Amino acid sequence: MILSAFGFALMSACVKYVSNYGLPVFEIVAARALVSLVISYFDVKRKKISIWGNNKPLLLLRGMVGTASLMCVYYAVTTLPLAEATILQYVHPVFTALLGVLFLKERIQKSTLICIAFCLAGLLVMVQPNMNSAIVNELPLFSIMIALGGAFGSSIAYVIVRKLSQTEDSSVIIFYFPLVALPISTVLMWDGFVWPDLFLTIMLVFVGIFTQIGQYGLTKAMQTQAAGKASAYSYVQILFSTLLGVWVFNEIPSVWTYLGGGLIITGALINVFGKQLLAPFKAR
Repeated sequence: MILSAFGFALMSACVKYVSNYGLPVFEIVAARALVSLVISYFDVKRKKISIWGNNKPLLLLRGMVGTASLMCVYYAVTTLPLAEATILQYVHPVFTALLGVLFLKERIQKSTLICIAFCLAGLLVMVQPNMNSAIVNELPLFSIMIALGGAFGSSIAYVIVRKLSQTEDSSVIIFYFPLVALPISTVLMWDGFVWPDLFLTIMLVFVGIFTQIGQYGLTKAMQTQAAGKASAYSYVQILFSTLLGVWVFNEIPSVWTYLGGGLIITGALINVFGKQLLAPFKAR
């Protein structure tokens, strides 16, 4: 999940960068899907397995939910500061844990509950003071709602991936995402297509490459951990995105960002070392 978070943070930075040059969201989604589709296809062929998988309806549903969520996330990244967009997106581990209980009959471990509590507290510390300031009040409410919609869509996609992992190879699951996203985004971008120059084309390719890294780490993690616990690790993307925001876009975090980030890191550590930390209390 740490590898996945790093890949997605780099992807978001590239998306924001190319959007500053006038490329529309649907075109960025289509470019990402095209690169991911090619890489995924050769990865499946390398394994000498069928590209179509076993549970085709659920694979297609994963692709459709993932596509809708991706468009929401990209819209938020292009219309909000990178750190804020990522923070709003990463409400999804809470949804994922709850959906894992409802649909996968998973039990939420105490360490995961504590992690979620710390992470939500961190998000509130980072967002709430800013919501009262004149600067962040200028952020469009529509963009914030779209970001939260993307977070909810991501949580649904993660639970579907967890279910599919019981019958499908990880490469097939990854392949279906761009397979569905490419035709949908191509139709939606048709009237607003902008020809990118060579540099922007390279950046769009990097969007696809970093996406593939993120998807690979995510899918592997969901195969080896419960949905709620695995997704809790993804909060580290907030750190990566904040650093990239400072370095690339000169977005300087406030003191509240550091305080909230500290809570989030604490929650992540509790999630990692939860069993050892809670063992003395169980013994009593």
